[in-house]
Amino acid sequence: MPKRDNYIAWDECFIQMAHLIAMRSKDPSTQAGAVVVDENNVIVGLGYNGLPRGIGDDQLPWERAGGFLESKYAYVVHAEENAIFNANKSVRGCRIYCTLFPCNECVKTIIQNNIIEVIYASDKYHNEDIWIAARKMLDLAGVKYRQYRPKLTLKLE
Repeated sequence: MPKRDNYIAWDECFIQMAHLIAMRSKDPSTQAGAVVVDENNVIVGLGYNGLPRGIGDDQLPWERAGGFLESKYAYVVHAEENAIFNANKSVRGCRIYCTLFPCNECVKTIIQNNIIEVIYASDKYHNEDIWIAARKMLDLAGVKYRQYRPKLTLKLE
C-alpha cells in the first residue's frame, strides 16, 4: 500500500503548533504563539505571550489603553522571546514560526540568537513603525522571513 499523499507540510505543522500554544495566553485581546525548530525539524522551544515567570496572571494589567505603567505593554513577554528563553538547546541556525510577524524587540532577540528564518501567519501591523523597524533589522542582518499561506484545508478524521 502506498503512503498517503494528503499529509501536512512541516510549515503547516509548525504554524498550527504556534496557534495551539498561543491558546495558553491569558491576554484577553491578543494571543500569540511561537515555535523554534532546528534544521532537522525538531522543536527546540515553544512560547506564548504572557507575564514573566513567578508573577501571577492577576498581578499586573492586561489593558491595551492607558499610561505605560497601567497597560500590558510594560510587562508582557512576547511569544517569540518566550520560545527562545524556553529553548532546550541553542537556537543558533534555527527557524521560528510565529502567529504574528515579530515586533522590533523580538527581532533583536531573534537576530542576537542567530535564528536564520522567521515564518509568520499574520502581518496585521505591517505599516506600523515597530514592524517597519523589525523588517529593516531583519533585512540588514540577513535573516530570511516569509508569510506562510496554507496550501490545503485541514480535515481531522
